[in-house]
Amino acid sequence: MTYFQDKVVWVTGASSGIGKEICKQLAVQGAQLILSARRVEELEQIKKELPHSDVHTVIQLDLSRSESFSALAERVVEKYNKIDFLFNSGGVSQRSEVIQTDLDVDRQIMEINYFGNIALTKAVLPYMQQQQSGHIIVTSSIAGKFGFYLRSAYSASKHALHGFYESLLLEEAKNNIAVTIACPGKINTPISTNALTGDGSNHGEMDHNQSTGMSVEECVNQLLKATVKKKKEVLIGNKEIKAVTLKRFFPGLFWRIIKNQKPT
Repeated sequence: MTYFQDKVVWVTGASSGIGKEICKQLAVQGAQLILSARRVEELEQIKKELPHSDVHTVIQLDLSRSESFSALAERVVEKYNKIDFLFNSGGVSQRSEVIQTDLDVDRQIMEINYFGNIALTKAVLPYMQQQQSGHIIVTSSIAGKFGFYLRSAYSASKHALHGFYESLLLEEAKNNIAVTIACPGKINTPISTNALTGDGSNHGEMDHNQSTGMSVEECVNQLLKATVKKKKEVLIGNKEIKAVTLKRFFPGLFWRIIKNQKPT
């Protein structure tokens, strides 16, 4: 038996990157998964390759269309009777300077990364309150701790998540509902390939920072360990995560160093 054995776990962003790897590792540990993303065909293929594929469910979900989330949450509870964990892993990154970024792109990134994220949490929360248990794990970013080149809207959306979920964890402690905010640094996933440029088109390139980053397997391994320990926040990455401590205690040195880092 493992911590996640027979637990009902809803994962967004399950078609690639961190979300996909969460599904792979939790399926091995005996969880019953709800895999959500926009690309249903990819989700169905992932589901087929998971252990005990018959206990898992694919639900299409577009984070920019939150009006359907209450109905989707009801559908999950009707089938599984509960939701033990919600991994909010879906989102989109950015690769463009502020001056080059259409305001519509800023709004799109905020709609997906912030409003879509919290909308699903709000849809799931009443069920967790009713069962007096649950754990919400949100994938923020090291960019949620400080701004960086070409990430203005992305960083803003991740900063917003911290304010929301830090408030939520205080409010819901009385209902035995935990919250973990994960802040990955440079992780080897396709996030840069799918990032939006200033006009809303895909960046379409794998950043050097991503390709040389921590493996997604190790990232998720650390994330799940933090989940089991019910950590309120966890920084995941290599030496880049030290910048968070540097900014807090030595801000002058932080700004001198960070300005010389390569944006991609």
